[in-house]
Amino acid sequence: MDNLKLSLKKHFGFNEFKNHQESVIKNLLEGNDSFVIMPTGGGKSLCYQLPALIMDGTAIVISPLIALMKNQVDLIRASSTDYSTAHVLNSTLTSQEVLNVKEDVVNNKTKLLYIAPETLSKTETIDFLKSIKISFLAIDEAHCISEWGHDFRPEYRKIREIIELIDNKLKIVALTATATPKVQDDIVKNLKINNSKVFKSSFNRPNLFYEVRGKNESTDLDLIKFIKSKPNQSGIIYCLSRKKVEGLSELLNINGINSLPYHAGLEKKIREENQDKFLRDDCSIIVATIAFGMGIDKPDVRFVVHYDVPKSIEGYYQETGRAGRDGIVSHCLMFYSDEDADKLEKLLSKKKSSEKEVGIMLLKEVKNFAKSSISRRKYLLSYFGEKYDPNIHNDSSMDDNSKNPKEKINAIEKLKFLIFNFFKSDKKISFKELINALPVEDENEITRDFWKTLITHCIVDGILIRDINDIGSLKITDYGKQYLNEQDKFDISIDNDFSVENRPKHTSVKTGVIDNNLMNKLIILRKEIAKKNSLPPYAILQEFSLEDMTYKYPTSIKEFKNINGVGEGKVNKFGNYFIKLIKEYIEDNQIQKPDELVLRTSGKKSSKKLSLIQNIDKKIPLDEISDSRGIEFNELLSELESIVFSGTKLDIDYYLEEILDEDQQEELKEYFLESESEDISDALKEFDGDYDEEELRLYRIKFLNDVSN
Repeated sequence: MDNLKLSLKKHFGFNEFKNHQESVIKNLLEGNDSFVIMPTGGGKSLCYQLPALIMDGTAIVISPLIALMKNQVDLIRASSTDYSTAHVLNSTLTSQEVLNVKEDVVNNKTKLLYIAPETLSKTETIDFLKSIKISFLAIDEAHCISEWGHDFRPEYRKIREIIELIDNKLKIVALTATATPKVQDDIVKNLKINNSKVFKSSFNRPNLFYEVRGKNESTDLDLIKFIKSKPNQSGIIYCLSRKKVEGLSELLNINGINSLPYHAGLEKKIREENQDKFLRDDCSIIVATIAFGMGIDKPDVRFVVHYDVPKSIEGYYQETGRAGRDGIVSHCLMFYSDEDADKLEKLLSKKKSSEKEVGIMLLKEVKNFAKSSISRRKYLLSYFGEKYDPNIHNDSSMDDNSKNPKEKINAIEKLKFLIFNFFKSDKKISFKELINALPVEDENEITRDFWKTLITHCIVDGILIRDINDIGSLKITDYGKQYLNEQDKFDISIDNDFSVENRPKHTSVKTGVIDNNLMNKLIILRKEIAKKNSLPPYAILQEFSLEDMTYKYPTSIKEFKNINGVGEGKVNKFGNYFIKLIKEYIEDNQIQKPDELVLRTSGKKSSKKLSLIQNIDKKIPLDEISDSRGIEFNELLSELESIVFSGTKLDIDYYLEEILDEDQQEELKEYFLESESEDISDALKEFDGDYDEEELRLYRIKFLNDVSN
């Protein structure tokens, strides 16, 4: 075993290096600059930690997050006999602690000094660093340098200026897990390390299963089922806001899942305690903002969930990369909705021009990734400039799109049109300009979305490429120029549809396939009850409630209350009829009831519902209620529908009288009494513009309230 491997064994207990670790370390020991691009979990930190322990002097490590520094320092101290081997220098230290750290550095006890970029730029820090022997300077999370990166920090762009003040001959190692070709170029130019040796590992994480699910009203229950299907496994759930972190962690705990929150708003002591409990396996689930996890070296994280839409592919890749560092198969699940993406875009629109432009561009890539039906792995590798090789990246069962492929269509003719008309030369063209120029043929379903899908396939397959100096523009590649000469097929598949229109209404969490025999019996019973009460069947119970019964088989009042869309009023009026039928059906068919998971909540939604009912009792105009709650009028209508569908009384006559006269109300009552369906789209067709959707929804609320609650 050579000296380097002996040092590796001595300090870290490993016999072999991973990826490019050994080459990076040798390059650094030889006094050269290095640029390291290595995926999360690939062992980047060892590339500077081991040479720091070997070389004379102190290595300065610039790191962006306090949590990252703490974890790195704790790990080094745990494997060292001397507590002083590694220190942090950041805003969390007291004046006395800063003096103690500096004393250890001056006395040559400290081999690694982690510094926040804000601390680095202070005059007293620069003066101190000038006075000591520095072995080299490591810049961790180097993508923070680039304005085109997902985590740009202005302080990082000043690092080169500060190096010039300390010692312009300092050797640099810059490291990142997530950098597109554009960001890589920006890092090298900004740090002036043009002669550095570049060490680039594959971005492929073969043990990670990638999945995107549509986000809807059953997502909380979906998430709980997902976690409970992985008992005693460690997982990280990312949310975009502190409020969401707190609420979701509370919801998980109420439902028997031990979880802790982590975000920058928590007291430092609580934050550190929660992080340590997760690392020690005292708590298996952490619900966090993106501040959590950078540098956290927990090898057995089995799943990472993005409860909210991530802001960038880089962020998504880095956060999912915290799963499965031990090489064992792990799950990366994103819940996506256009509404979440639109909210993010609104927030970005308030930022200054350059930040807004980059932010919206990065978010569009996330939307493309989520909706695309291309192999998730192939898409990610392409995004980071790595060619996908199906012989190496055999991932047919390692993402949702590859596991459940959509039907392919041969788009070779449209590809020819695209290339012959827009990419005959090496000239670049902006994506926006290109989309606007392409012809739309509604009769052949050649829409703008079709062209976007085709262009996405072209980029991922390497026919087109983003211009590194003009990120919003595309150019044809050499492969693209040859493609049409050599191929007569170009298969693409249409994107996933996560739109509201395509989302199942009142989604029931299914434990199996629908029991059609029971469903038919329930429909007949509902019709009989409706006939006795001179009501349309949907006024008794809606179809999604009947479907839910075929999965859950409720045989008691308590179980019947857990049926989707059934409230106290419906339970009292109709519960016993349905329970009796279901009991008989189970006995006659010897059916084993499933163990159904029921979502428990903190009651906060109930208090909001109560507050809404109280406001209506006070006859406060509905538009005023929606304004005071900060929600769209459509959202308020959905809340009112949910209350009335479940059987709770809600008198909105005072509001309806302002918008519909007596004759109109009589006409609508007659329609809903005679209609077999309560579907608003049927009513819109029937009245052909006499009433708008809001008016019809409002009257339906009154109708159901009057006749069935």
